[in-house]
Amino acid sequence: MQYEFKKKKITVMGLGLFGGGVGVAQFLAKQGAHVTITDLRNATELAPSIKQLEGLPVTYKLGGHCDEDFVNADMIIVNPAVPKESRFIQIARDNHVPLDTEINIFFQLCQAPIIGITGSNGKSTTTTLTGKVLQQTQRTTWVGGNIGKSLLLHLEEIKPSDIAVIELSSFQLEELRTAKKSPDIGIVTNISPNHLDRYSSMDDYIQAKKSIILHQKPGDYAILNYDDPELRTWEKECKSAVLWYSTKDTLTEGAFVKNDTIVLSVKGEAIAISCLSRIRIPGIHNLQNILAASLAAYLTGAGKQCVEEVVTTFSGLEHRLEFVREINGVRYYNDSKATTPESAMAAITAFQTPVILIAGGYDKGSSFEKFAETCARHTRAVILIGKTAKRIKELILQKKTQKETPSILTPNTFQEAFQQAHVLAKAGDVVLLSPACASYDMFLNYEERGRQFKDMVQSL
Repeated sequence: MQYEFKKKKITVMGLGLFGGGVGVAQFLAKQGAHVTITDLRNATELAPSIKQLEGLPVTYKLGGHCDEDFVNADMIIVNPAVPKESRFIQIARDNHVPLDTEINIFFQLCQAPIIGITGSNGKSTTTTLTGKVLQQTQRTTWVGGNIGKSLLLHLEEIKPSDIAVIELSSFQLEELRTAKKSPDIGIVTNISPNHLDRYSSMDDYIQAKKSIILHQKPGDYAILNYDDPELRTWEKECKSAVLWYSTKDTLTEGAFVKNDTIVLSVKGEAIAISCLSRIRIPGIHNLQNILAASLAAYLTGAGKQCVEEVVTTFSGLEHRLEFVREINGVRYYNDSKATTPESAMAAITAFQTPVILIAGGYDKGSSFEKFAETCARHTRAVILIGKTAKRIKELILQKKTQKETPSILTPNTFQEAFQQAHVLAKAGDVVLLSPACASYDMFLNYEERGRQFKDMVQSL
C-alpha cells in the first residue's frame, strides 16, 4: 500500500486518553491531511488528549459519530479500542473507504528493524527493559507503541541502522494481520484469558496474539516463553527461528537460569551474567520478562555489560508492582496495571511476607477461580471494591473453607478500602493494590487509580 496523505480527507475514529489517536492525528496533520477526529466521549472527558493537539488544523466531532465522516473520507484510521462490530466501520466498508491503523502505517513506513512485544502480562516491563539494554549500545533505539508513545512522529528520523522496540496489544495485532506484517523479532511473554469482553472466545484472543509471528520470514526470530503451555504449541506455526526462554528448565538455545546466573545462548555462542541476587524487581514473572528482554537485546548486538547494567539497576515501571514507601515496617506497593487475575496472582506470590490486598473493579469477563485460590492461600486480608467485589468474595469464601484467613472486606469507596488496609497492616506486612480487574467502573483509567493510591500512601 502506498501512503500519500497530503490534502486527503482522513477521519480518525477514537481519540482516546492513552495516546490512542493523538500520535496519528499529529502525524497526519503535519503531513498536510485534512483531519477530522471523532469520539463518543465529549471534549471535557478528552481534554488531556485535545491539549496535545493544540494549534494543529484538526476538526473535532465529539460526543458521538456522524455517518458522513465515514462516507465522505479518503481513509479512516481506527483506534485499537474501537469495537470490530461498530456500525460506522461497516458504513466505511459499504462505501469502499479504506480502513487503517496507526501501527499498520508505522510498520509499512519504518525503515529500521522492529522488535515487537506482546503477551497477556509483562508487555510493558519487557518492552522497557529491551529498550533500556539496547540504549546502552551504540545503536539508536526507539521505544513506543501500546506503551503510550506513538513513533509515527519520528518516522523521518528513524534510520535503517536504528532499531524500534514496540509494545503491541492484541487489538493492534489484529490489524497487523490484515496488513500481513509481523516484526523482525517477536516476543510473546505469556497467554492467559484477557479482554473476553471484546473477544467471542479465548481462541479468538489467541489468534489475535498469533499475528506477531504469522508473517515472519525465515531470517526473523520468535522469542517465546517455554514455561507457558499455550506458547509451546506455537512452534509448528513459526516460519522464523524460535528461541525459548525459561526460569525452570535448562535449554540448549535461548535464555535460562543457572544458580545465580542468566545464560544467553544463540547459535552455539553463550554468555553468562552473574546477577540474579542483584535483580531489584520481585517475582518469577519479572525474571521471565528480564530473560525475554535480555535475549532480544543480545540477538541485536547488546553485550554482557549492557545487559548486566540494566537488569541490576532497573527498579520497575510506575503502576507495575511499584514500591511506594515503607511506614512503621509496612511496605506499600502500587500494582494498578494488574488488570487481569493472572497479573495480580503474580504480584501476590512475589512476596514472602503476609499480604493485605486491595482488589476488584470493572468486569472484563475474566474467570476469578484461580485468583480466589491464590488469595485464600497467600493473603492475610482481601479488601474488595467495584463491580466484581461480590463475585470474588463468594469465590474466596468457597476456597478458604474453615480457615481464619484471609479476612474479606467490601467497603463502598476506594478511600475506605485504603483506610481499612492501613489499619489492618502490621510491621512486616505488605499492602498491595493489585486489582485483577480494569478500572473503568470507578476511575478514568488504571493510572488514575494508581496515583490515588500513591497519594493516600504519601499522606499517611
